[in-house]
Amino acid sequence: MEKPHDIAIIGAGPAGLIAAEHLATAGHRVRVYDRMASPGRKLLIAGRGGLNLTHSEPLEMFLTRYGTASDWLAPSIYHYPPQALRDWGESLGQATFVGSSGRVFPKSMKAVQLLRAWLKRLEQLGVTYAPRHKWQGWHNGKLRFVTQAGDIYAHADATLLALGGASWPRLGSDGSWTDLLTQEGIAIRKLRPSNCGFITPWSDYFSTRFAGHPLKPVALTHEGITRQGELMITARGVEGGAIYALSSAIRETLENHGKATLQLDMRPSMTTDSLTRKLDAPRGNKSLSNHLQRAVISPLIIALLREAFPDIATATPAALATYLKSLPLTLTATTGIERAISTAGGIERSELTENFMLVKKPGVFAAGEMLDWEAPTGGYLLQACFSTGVMAAQGIERFIAD
Repeated sequence: MEKPHDIAIIGAGPAGLIAAEHLATAGHRVRVYDRMASPGRKLLIAGRGGLNLTHSEPLEMFLTRYGTASDWLAPSIYHYPPQALRDWGESLGQATFVGSSGRVFPKSMKAVQLLRAWLKRLEQLGVTYAPRHKWQGWHNGKLRFVTQAGDIYAHADATLLALGGASWPRLGSDGSWTDLLTQEGIAIRKLRPSNCGFITPWSDYFSTRFAGHPLKPVALTHEGITRQGELMITARGVEGGAIYALSSAIRETLENHGKATLQLDMRPSMTTDSLTRKLDAPRGNKSLSNHLQRAVISPLIIALLREAFPDIATATPAALATYLKSLPLTLTATTGIERAISTAGGIERSELTENFMLVKKPGVFAAGEMLDWEAPTGGYLLQACFSTGVMAAQGIERFIAD
């Protein structure tokens, strides 16, 4: 390299920071701008219960988790696959392990140790951080930022946009960049909640009594696709791993039809026949609730049955078993995008080169959740952010070398 170049990275999440590391390692002067006071805020929150970095399943299956965007993301994930991400963690002193579900975690199970080691490395590489800089597009060819000291303008030989989606806006990713890029004539697919909860019309009694209670294990089926896991009752509806895995398809149904119906299996390990036999024990003068609790049916499940079938007290054992195995659950809307784990939508692929450079803005690249893709939880979100960040960094190197 003849001389270092000035690279601006806007957004201090995984995509932006991994790109900063690669570019600084190559000898470039890298400055990371972010609207928050400290970097990696969303990564820290994501790692509160255990930082799920990636997944150990075969790469061919791994790529299918990105749905219609799998062919678009495949080159970057093949180039920087899950093993590369694990090796990177090891290089920071953060050994990883594969959990029983196939998910990959740091042995520390925390994001803070990994982020602390990562930021130390970036500092040693000469990467600088500009906090509380809210990007406002371009002015006379320079990047414009709003800060507490007023507007600031910055020159860059190349720029990476890594501003995230619109979930968890209090951590910095509020989606305001969509308007800025739209003004530049760049096509943006509307940002929508993904890995999100849904609203269902609970009764006041059920909402008050059971909000915050988990239901597990359950199996949820929507349009022929079944996912098993945990369902969490909220004051307005449901959330949790089982429904997050179906959120994309449910959201599409809601957009097309105004409501969506799930089939909820509250006894996924039992057949309808075996459940019928268990419920067919003599009831005597016991109430329905006492009878069902004797059959190890929890008060929460009993209340769910009553929500769907007010006349449940007269149901036969066979009908009760059918309800327990296939309870219809009507959803009327997603919860707000600010509560979603991630977002769908973003910069359309037609606006980007294979290295994620904006066709209409040469020298400006994008990576991470700004791109038009979505994936379920399980390590797929972080992996794609890291992989596209690396691919964009290499695109920047090619651009400034020309």
